[in-house]
Amino acid sequence: MKKALLLIAGIVAALVAYLLLWPVPIAPVAWDAPVDRGYVGDYAPNRDLAGLTHIDLAPHHGPEDIVALPDGRLLTATQEGYILTVDPATGAVDVLAETGGVPLGLEMGPDGRLIVADAHKGLLAVSLDGAVEVLTDSVDGTPILYADDLDIADDGVIYFSDASTKFGAEANGTTMEASLLEIMESAGTGRLLAYDPADRSTRVVVDGLVFPNGVAIAPDGDVLMNVTGRYQLLKIDPETGATTVLIDNFPGFPDNINRGPAQENGKATFFVGIVSPRSEWLDENAGNVAARKIAQRLPAFMQPQAQPYGLVLQIDADGNVLRSFHDPDGEYLTPTGAVVVGDRMYITSLLSPTLGYRSYP
Repeated sequence: MKKALLLIAGIVAALVAYLLLWPVPIAPVAWDAPVDRGYVGDYAPNRDLAGLTHIDLAPHHGPEDIVALPDGRLLTATQEGYILTVDPATGAVDVLAETGGVPLGLEMGPDGRLIVADAHKGLLAVSLDGAVEVLTDSVDGTPILYADDLDIADDGVIYFSDASTKFGAEANGTTMEASLLEIMESAGTGRLLAYDPADRSTRVVVDGLVFPNGVAIAPDGDVLMNVTGRYQLLKIDPETGATTVLIDNFPGFPDNINRGPAQENGKATFFVGIVSPRSEWLDENAGNVAARKIAQRLPAFMQPQAQPYGLVLQIDADGNVLRSFHDPDGEYLTPTGAVVVGDRMYITSLLSPTLGYRSYP
């Protein structure tokens, strides 16, 4: 009996030592998370995102973003590294190109090529015959480890997010795993970058962001950027980097932001995808760095996980919420945003093997 008790005590001591001392990849920083008000007010629940119609993309998955071609076909990206063409009339899906990485944000460039933020490769240009060119994969001597989303200004400059300069998507296995590490650490290693095709230069606009994600150009030329790890939408002066918080305290993790249809008064609108609800555990332990280290040592299934709930917001350029689209059951996995093409609103996703859509308006 004594030997058994000693063995049990030794196992418990080893487990405690592991939970307290085993090295982890994160160096957590304490911060004050705002109180989660939940789905109230502008975020009041409905079912306007439920019951989507689906275009099957299997064996591909993760249509993170889409753009429309003049002939009516769509271009979308996949987690397997492909750019697909999708015919919404027939459902036909074909491979246009393989980037060799993980393409995420997409926009059509003024030269007719698709501009791609690739989480492994950096900023790419993909021609409609499938040729892939790396535009930039470094800035100021540092590699771009997690190019995420982009938009193109009227002068041709491409603004794009580098979501983490510490936890690269390729080095950490998946885009999801790298994002969880950046958010769990909360030190803010992400940045907004600008690439000028005129002289092929890349510069840092602003850094120190906790998983900066979706990027869109506002009507006045400023950059709108979702900061996933702070539940915020920022407005950023592209020349000075001066930032203003346009929306604070989202009820979930904001992902992409895409330009939407103009209002009847001509004002611009944007769609913001909320990829997952807030994590109560993460908010409660925002100031507890020891607890976050311990959580990082636990098996993956015991760590904070994205919860199923679909939410897309339509906002104006001043940050006012105009409409919300909810899927309380989370049937369509991890919605990253929305793009309106014709009379359809397509819902993009990080994990879904389909491209979902509903009618719009």
